[in-house]
Amino acid sequence: MKKRSDQSSKPDRKTIEKNRRDHMKSLCFKLSSLIPSHHFKASKDMISQQDQLDLASCYIKQLRERVDKLKGMKERAMKSIKPNNINNIMDETNDFCSNLPVVELRDLGSSIEVILISGLQRSFMLYEVISILEEEGAEVVSASFSTVGDKVFHSVHAQVKISRLGVETSRVCQRLHDLVF
Repeated sequence: MKKRSDQSSKPDRKTIEKNRRDHMKSLCFKLSSLIPSHHFKASKDMISQQDQLDLASCYIKQLRERVDKLKGMKERAMKSIKPNNINNIMDETNDFCSNLPVVELRDLGSSIEVILISGLQRSFMLYEVISILEEEGAEVVSASFSTVGDKVFHSVHAQVKISRLGVETSRVCQRLHDLVF
């Protein structure tokens, strides 16, 4: 009798397995929701779970390659800018300097990436950029800036607060353009 009462208080294997499957299904759904919709050729609902995992894997690989590429570009840029030859570089890249400020906004589906490059003389406050994004329905996940020579590089990453409403990126881009120009 004692064994039966001990066994009845523990969940049976079927329940444990069902809970495990439900948890895995939930995690797969969460992973799938992080992939921008333009990576899916069909509706997310129409794709099998295995295909969703394969797409997630490909997307992660693409992001990793992009990060590696950007790190390489940053390293090359940092190597080329040394205190003793900064004036030579500024002369060589005069076209780039004359095109400042730069406003670049990338819509990544459920997230937005904003890159702003300005000169020291044409600065603005990072909180102003964050305010614009939040007013337009995005939640800022990370924001940073760095100064190289006489240029200031701002990078802001934001998530859409309410995915079904989204963010009107053209309006955000126009407001950012108005801010920095």
